[in-house]
Amino acid sequence: MSQSSTATMQTPNPMKKKVIIALVSVLVGHMGVLFAISHMKVSELKKIDKEPLKVRFVQIKEDAPPPPPPPSEPVKPKVQPKPEPKVVEPPPVVKPKIIAEKPKPNIEKPKPVVEQQDNRIEQQRLEQQRQQERLAQQQREQQLREQQQREAERQRQAAEQAERDRLAREQASKPRSLSAGQISWARSPRPSYTNSDLKGSDRSIVVSIEADTNGSITNVRVVRSTGIDALDQKIVRAVRGAKFRPYKENGVAYPFKAEQPFELKLNSNG
Repeated sequence: MSQSSTATMQTPNPMKKKVIIALVSVLVGHMGVLFAISHMKVSELKKIDKEPLKVRFVQIKEDAPPPPPPPSEPVKPKVQPKPEPKVVEPPPVVKPKIIAEKPKPNIEKPKPVVEQQDNRIEQQRLEQQRQQERLAQQQREQQLREQQQREAERQRQAAEQAERDRLAREQASKPRSLSAGQISWARSPRPSYTNSDLKGSDRSIVVSIEADTNGSITNVRVVRSTGIDALDQKIVRAVRGAKFRPYKENGVAYPFKAEQPFELKLNSNG
């Protein structure tokens, strides 16, 4: 038997299947009817003359299979081509549509009268509180300005006092120029000389004397000489050993300088 006939036997025709299924359904139906009738109560039934069911089998002609290939040529199995791998494309990304919603109109419901009155009272209270805060802020700023002005005035006065003190120190350190009548001796000088020192004639000398705030003599300088150097030095040494009373102005002692003349007379006793 050839391969084609074997394939035909193995694969029944679909039409035969349908016929067999129909016959089986009819038989099952008849059997069911018979089973039901056998269990029904026997009652007198009128005899019905009915021809028996006739079943006719219909033979379906099949298409003749193709002739087998000649024996000289071997039958080559059909090689089915390998299916090409399908490239699965990713599904397209669907961007969600952004639907802009229209803003709903804000319809304010009318507030009750009591609530409106409470709101007015609260607004008045807040306004009074803001006014009080503004006044307090203005007062703080005014106090700060006044404090700054006082501080500036204090600094100005301190600077003026420092300048006055500096000038006073400068004035205090600068000797006052006095005349011989403005000074007084606490311990007058007592120069010691002889007629031989005078060299036979009366002589005079003028010295410039500088003293500090205590009246102590700090410097002696010959302004007009006697003409005898040794005699001048004796007078200077005597003046250095003397002392003045402090010179004061308004209760403040100042250093001073003055020119003091000395008359040197011959001693009649020789």
